[in-house]
Amino acid sequence: MRDDTVKFDGRVLFLTEDQDLLKAQLYEGVDLPYDENRKLVDNISTDELTPGWVCYYYDATLARYCLVGLRGGNIKQDAIKNGGFSVIVSGVSKGCGSSRETAPYSELEAGIRLVIAKNIEKIYGQNCQNIGLLTSTDFSLLPRIAAGEAIPIEEFTKGLDPIAAEIVRHGGLFAYNQARLAGKTTPPAVTTAARPMTLCEKIIAQRAIADAKTGKLGIAAVKPGDALFVRTDVRFSHEYVTPMAEALFKLGLGQDAKVTDPKSVFAFRDHLTFLDRIMPEAHVKMGLREQAASLATVQEAFTKKQGVKLYGEVQRDGHLVGSEGICHNIVIEDIAEPGQLVIGTDSHTCMAGAIGCFAFGVGSTDMANSWFTKDVRVKVPESVRVNLTGALQDGVCAKDVMLHLLSDEFFKTGAGIGKVLEFAGPGTMALPLDERATLTNMAVEAGGFTGIIEADEVVVDYISKQRGTDAGKLRAQIVKADPGANYCKTFDIDLAAVEPTVATPGDPRNGVPLARLRKEKGEVKVNIAYGGSCTGGKKADMDMYAAVVRRALDKGHSLKAKTYIQFGSQRIRDYAEQMGYVGLFEGAGVELIDPSCGACIKAGPGVSFTPDEVTVSAINRNFPGRSGPGQVYLASPLVVVASAFLGYVGGPDEL
Repeated sequence: MRDDTVKFDGRVLFLTEDQDLLKAQLYEGVDLPYDENRKLVDNISTDELTPGWVCYYYDATLARYCLVGLRGGNIKQDAIKNGGFSVIVSGVSKGCGSSRETAPYSELEAGIRLVIAKNIEKIYGQNCQNIGLLTSTDFSLLPRIAAGEAIPIEEFTKGLDPIAAEIVRHGGLFAYNQARLAGKTTPPAVTTAARPMTLCEKIIAQRAIADAKTGKLGIAAVKPGDALFVRTDVRFSHEYVTPMAEALFKLGLGQDAKVTDPKSVFAFRDHLTFLDRIMPEAHVKMGLREQAASLATVQEAFTKKQGVKLYGEVQRDGHLVGSEGICHNIVIEDIAEPGQLVIGTDSHTCMAGAIGCFAFGVGSTDMANSWFTKDVRVKVPESVRVNLTGALQDGVCAKDVMLHLLSDEFFKTGAGIGKVLEFAGPGTMALPLDERATLTNMAVEAGGFTGIIEADEVVVDYISKQRGTDAGKLRAQIVKADPGANYCKTFDIDLAAVEPTVATPGDPRNGVPLARLRKEKGEVKVNIAYGGSCTGGKKADMDMYAAVVRRALDKGHSLKAKTYIQFGSQRIRDYAEQMGYVGLFEGAGVELIDPSCGACIKAGPGVSFTPDEVTVSAINRNFPGRSGPGQVYLASPLVVVASAFLGYVGGPDEL
């Protein structure tokens, strides 16, 4: 248990947009006073806290590379660790993006004890709580800290649910769970009376741990703000995270700890499959090739020891051709079912919400705990209702809908952080499953908890045919929102009014209509066109890529940018072969890549290598450094391929 007060004896680092002031703090020992008018850096993603290559480490080495990816490039190796800082301060939206727990862990190991920002992203904030890193959105603490005041721990539990507050008081999730299992602390019972509930609220109520001793599940109702533990149906991790989670698992439960119900646990070798193809020589000299390779080795040993299914690499004719599939694509193809609760060590776990399950990303500590308990803590989130009506115009798809939605001030200001995006309405249900998956996948780019869509016969038909699962069983599992359920905000979007939309470099929330971009910026030259990732590597995406390639070739166009198309799974590649797309793409000069996360996380072909390169990409996020040092425009599969033939960011109509 922590002391009742906390004193921060180290320095305060203000992550200011003024690069000279930032360097003065880091390298000249200058301490800045708090100035409410000083412009702080907003939207600091976990990619900037610990760039992809830093995540090859999962121990105290992370401290050396804390924040080395921050825009501006002025935070060098060991700068945070050697700076004597104990508090880091930034602006709006700290910790957006990936669920990687390496990000707050690097701060903690570098000596940081408190993170202050105008708002804290949901997964990042929970990861901070789990490892004992304090967070706050109260800037009035800064003068008190500067004056040497010991701050009461209650200042850091304000606004938290009872479980989160106890985790903070105990100094982390493992310490809290040890006290909980020993009977020294008990989560308060949820006593919410029956009420109309949203989709996610109903699944949470069904999966709530009603009695920890007997394992009884289900309570009458929940409401936003209720805190409880819920039983998971599916738990999965990928090679980036499995080793760190296993290390925490052993640290908390002993070297011989066993995974509970390993049949409901899955592991994926899908993130670093093609890393060797693009690793810079400087990283090779640092020993990162071997460090990265060790992640897969440690993961494989863990799965064999624990009896966990590993979706690994695929070889043809003795050569590695890629992964079996990206975890999110495989979860929909093979694993999750309507009404289930799914957790994964990746922020895009929410993609599985397309089949009507409550799916969300967690960090390494939450996963390590769930391996033993099968439970995960949840603070019931508020839900945003997104009603889609009408039909999409030609040349417009679900990616445009999401980029249009994310550009709303509600999300740009951080108001969407921690909210569920529940998509509904006839426009939603008329979309094919792959397009629904694009909606739920990108809910996290709004800062959202997850995205979800009520399952229907489209979902039942897909799963029953794909896996041979009994259709009646699937129908019985479908959860529907109650009439009269409460939503904190409702968006009503006429799909016919949505235009082709792109997100300009830096953030998925930078969406602008393509026509406006063309008018304001003219022809934005494109060097790289990338179609792939969990978001852009589905069967429906392949259909869109193929339609534009055929149109371009018929009009006599040839590629004017280096173009890549990557498949989300081996099944999707098989589909592309059956449809004749593989020959079509290769004949046009497109480089095809087998399944892997690849360029989306700067770990495969399709990345940029210089800051002046421009990429138009079908991936889900374009935070600084995400796919290389170049500038990334997010766009639909249609715009990505059209731009490849045009040589600038443009749409199929311009062909």
